[in-house]
Amino acid sequence: MTTPYMPSGWSDLPFFTEDWPAIANSIAADTRQILPPDHQRFAALDQTTPEQTRVVIIGQDPYPTPGHAHGLAFSVEPDVSPLPRSLNNIFKELIDDTGQAALNGDLRHWAAQGVLLLNTALSVPAGEANGHKHLGWPKLAHQVLEHTSQRPTAYILWGNAAQKLESFINPGDHLILKSAHPSPLSARRGFFGSRPFSAVNRWLASRDETTIDWTVQPEALK
Repeated sequence: MTTPYMPSGWSDLPFFTEDWPAIANSIAADTRQILPPDHQRFAALDQTTPEQTRVVIIGQDPYPTPGHAHGLAFSVEPDVSPLPRSLNNIFKELIDDTGQAALNGDLRHWAAQGVLLLNTALSVPAGEANGHKHLGWPKLAHQVLEHTSQRPTAYILWGNAAQKLESFINPGDHLILKSAHPSPLSARRGFFGSRPFSAVNRWLASRDETTIDWTVQPEALK
């Protein structure tokens, strides 16, 4: 049997020996179209290593629309238009909060600066949101939170599902921001006006760390 791919920077997490082989077999046996494509499944962890991670944003599962998801929570391929509604609301808050605007929905520029964009499930059948919710993916998110919180890190927890994971964050000198989810169903109940982007940058600046440029730069898309 072929050993399933695992991101090298995170391969020491128990998930990859204890849980991932069975999940990989389940995905391989699923006859539906599974998103994102195999080579992008761990893109968030590939692009932001433990040593690089300064900010963690937790999402739910990949976008179930073919051509949208590419392995980073909330992010879409650069040519996607219109944007998913949650991402559109994130960008509205970004503009209100910082005056910065993104060129498109590709958030790899955030990832390159140490913003880990991690979904709690890393696969989804096309057209079936939460379709792989029970495969065992959450253990990976739990272990990533435990690992990253061994040193000071900023966590952005949008919505109840993400906030339930706070218990996996080790005590420490962290910034933990909680608000409603940016979904159209809840954004007006506390997401809009929460100003998470400037809060993260103030925290980073207070630690003499480089702040995050929340715009999406053209060079990030090459």
